[in-house]
Amino acid sequence: MVTVGLTGGIGSGKSEVGRALGARGAVVIDADAVARRVVEPGTAVHAALVERFGTGVLDPEGAIDRRALAAVVFDDTSALEALNGITHPAIGAELFRLKEEHAGTDRVVVIEIPLLTAAHRATLGLAAVVVVDADPAVALARLVEQRGMDPADAAARMAAQMDRSARLALADLVVDNSGDRDHLEAEVDRLWAELSVLGAAARRYPADPAPPG
Repeated sequence: MVTVGLTGGIGSGKSEVGRALGARGAVVIDADAVARRVVEPGTAVHAALVERFGTGVLDPEGAIDRRALAAVVFDDTSALEALNGITHPAIGAELFRLKEEHAGTDRVVVIEIPLLTAAHRATLGLAAVVVVDADPAVALARLVEQRGMDPADAAARMAAQMDRSARLALADLVVDNSGDRDHLEAEVDRLWAELSVLGAAARRYPADPAPPG
């Protein structure tokens, strides 16, 4: 098994690349989906969030209203730190568990993480970090045209994320998604060939990373 992290800014097409890798045979683990599961009603994380932020972050069914919670922490550093302190350990443990289901196999496991940091490399045993990159103007146009976002809101969302240069500094492999569909397919083909080489090396020289925590 070889495990790689996949990340990219909003509008970069990261999820599209994840789907394309899955079609080529990768196991794709979506950190966003994991983040939604660990806060479901009845979980310890759900209870901790309600205790810290109050019932105002719940929807009528009692589930966490992600948009309401995001609004609470958007401009509040201490609140964001509290949110991360509650959710990140649970998310990290579940991501590690899911990828370890494929230990001992020859699979390429791709963990799609929107806000991937250097710490993920060690805690998840990432052999490489893949960054999907797009020209900011192209990413903004996608958010407006494909997601129907207000231009000012889309620009604010992009500005609130990790700086593009900082994200690229984490990359071992970069997928350029500033062009058309054919260009992206060629980029993913190139990426898949490189990941296959990493997979072959991992089979020859296996490593056993320690679990997070």
